[in-house]
Amino acid sequence: MGKKIKVLVVDDSALVRQTLSEILSSDPDIIVMDTASDPYMAAKKMKEDVPDVITLDVEMPRMDGITFLRKLMSQHPIPVVICSSLAVEQSETALKALEYGAVDIIQKPTMGTKQFLEESRIHICDSVKAAAASSLKKLSKQHTVSPKLSADVMLPPSTKAMLKTTEKVVAVGASTGGTEALRVFLEALPPDAPGMVVVQHMPENFTRAFSNRLNSICQVTVKEASDNDTVLRGQVLIAPGNYHVMIKRSGARYYVEVKTGPLVSRHRPSVDVLFRSAARYAGKNAVGVIMTGMGDDGAKGMREMKDAGAYTIAQDEDSCVVFGMPKEAIKLGGVDRIMPLDRIAGEVLRACF
Repeated sequence: MGKKIKVLVVDDSALVRQTLSEILSSDPDIIVMDTASDPYMAAKKMKEDVPDVITLDVEMPRMDGITFLRKLMSQHPIPVVICSSLAVEQSETALKALEYGAVDIIQKPTMGTKQFLEESRIHICDSVKAAAASSLKKLSKQHTVSPKLSADVMLPPSTKAMLKTTEKVVAVGASTGGTEALRVFLEALPPDAPGMVVVQHMPENFTRAFSNRLNSICQVTVKEASDNDTVLRGQVLIAPGNYHVMIKRSGARYYVEVKTGPLVSRHRPSVDVLFRSAARYAGKNAVGVIMTGMGDDGAKGMREMKDAGAYTIAQDEDSCVVFGMPKEAIKLGGVDRIMPLDRIAGEVLRACF
């Protein structure tokens, strides 16, 4: 059995500390080494034993999580996963945490239905594993948590590819490390870039602030996708957290369908769902991009895109925070080009014009 991932849980709520500890301890690859009620106590615990990953609340007494994160990253960098309630007004704070070096953002587990609690467990454990991988530590074999459904539950496989037309559409998928990768990619695009649809694994109530921030710094228009939005040249649609997004086509018009549904490849939104829809409704008219992230979401969908005649690109290992999703897509034979992050925008434009 491989070495377990040691986690330090930092939160001022005793109930949250207990709930997170139970969730993380349910995974055989993770061990909760300790908990702390605030950053000062966390620092004391870290003198006794250094964790592989820290889960960190934002609002705490004596010192807030963002201040602690900045101090930690400047003095003793350790992979940090921010665990917040992520109310809409807190989303800008969560984005700031990513800028300061947090690996991922997860939503605090709350009491709810059995399905909600199971999905929370999947998201939290996967985020901690991705954070551990991002520090270049070798993980033991990833524990599979059911359900791991395929894109079949949202959209059956296509029996034929869409004929090529004049308008291109770009489908992009990313996970851990993707917020920064997407910023680099989208900032490099001109105002008349081809229409794009993006799935970035992130919680509900976070994608709107993320889209707004990208919109303020990019030449293209970036917005959180709404059901029936048209895919337009010069516009990027970001899948809303907790909803699948699919590219559909009506005549010459591409649009998106936003809907709920089960986790697919352990995620909602799922890159596999987006890529399969691009394969079916855009075919040779599509370009697919898969970026940094843990796991294999998007690998099967990218292979379907390639088989349908789409041009597919994967981010290379050196520029990925976690070389999981691109690696799996490459292994399945679904990738035409493997490129560093700073060259992907140019390659997408070359393929579309």
